[in-house]
Amino acid sequence: MSKNFFVGVCCLGGGTVQCLSLLADSVDLGMAQAQIQQQQQKGNQSADFGPDSGGRIKGLTIVKPLIYGNVARYFGKKREEDGHTHEWTVYVKPYNNEDMSNYVKQIHFKLHESYADQNRMLTAPPYEVTETGWGEFEIVIKIYFHDPNERPVTIYHILKLFQSPPGTTPAAVTGDFKKPLVSEFYEELIFQDPSAMMHQLLTNTRQLTLGEYKHDTDFEEKKEKTIKNLLNAKEKISNEIADLREKIKLAKDTITKFKEEISKYQGDMSVDVSGLS
Repeated sequence: MSKNFFVGVCCLGGGTVQCLSLLADSVDLGMAQAQIQQQQQKGNQSADFGPDSGGRIKGLTIVKPLIYGNVARYFGKKREEDGHTHEWTVYVKPYNNEDMSNYVKQIHFKLHESYADQNRMLTAPPYEVTETGWGEFEIVIKIYFHDPNERPVTIYHILKLFQSPPGTTPAAVTGDFKKPLVSEFYEELIFQDPSAMMHQLLTNTRQLTLGEYKHDTDFEEKKEKTIKNLLNAKEKISNEIADLREKIKLAKDTITKFKEEISKYQGDMSVDVSGLS
């Protein structure tokens, strides 16, 4: 479990100063206090903009891409005390190098009911939860915003632990257990006609880190491959449509030819019958 997770819980619990003093050895106190001040400022901003958050800005759309998913590491065997086989971390993080906490108030991760505390609420980055377990299940992720008039966004993620389906030989047995499994996805938060308050929060973000910022998955490469596959599929479908049109034309021509021959045959039969009479 990340250090910032504990800070988030303390802030929600109301004992901010006391909790921070207990965690002073593991968390940068100055950073934690800055995050608390930032939360308070967001509350003041909400009051400044009024009950309607300053009104909606019609015709404006702002897109904030993000990454969500999980990374899992196999222990190599079942843990004797609880039978757990993996340590995993589920997360939500920005696609671009920016601090989401400027517009995200908190992120709620709802785990499987078998966990003692299945509801994890994080109020500051990194937005992640680390646990251990043995099975895959659906995690409900709900993102809340500082603007009280902006509806929360819900994302569903299937926690992935196994390279191969459960019940079959796992990747760990083949010797790949030292390599963590990554299952992450690209998503976009689309704000249409945002409020004046939300517009200010979305357009005044800061960098999350000064160093290199990258993801386990190369989404640009994945995007290029997806576009290439779509173009190939489009070309294939176009060729199939052209082929079907040619076959339909041939069928229509054949039908027309048969009709002409039938009409001609019927005409010849009429002549023969009239001659006999």
